[in-house]
Amino acid sequence: MGLLTQIVTLPLAPVRGVVWVMDRVLEAAENEYYDPEPVQRELAELEARLLSGEIDEETFDRREDELLEQLEEIRAFWDERGRP
Repeated sequence: MGLLTQIVTLPLAPVRGVVWVMDRVLEAAENEYYDPEPVQRELAELEARLLSGEIDEETFDRREDELLEQLEEIRAFWDERGRP
């Protein structure tokens, strides 16, 4: 039965290959988008800019809130999906 199944489904092999490649591309994109390291690095840079006087407290607070929300979204994604 295995050989017969392979022969019958052989025309679908290119489709399965494309689906596999698309799954890998999606996985790589998600891993990059949901990587917490760049957000954490930006938080540290933001604090350094505040301490150096480059930005004011209001700008810092607004951007910090955005970055913390982004980190929360990342953590929720990985909690739901599991770590890679």
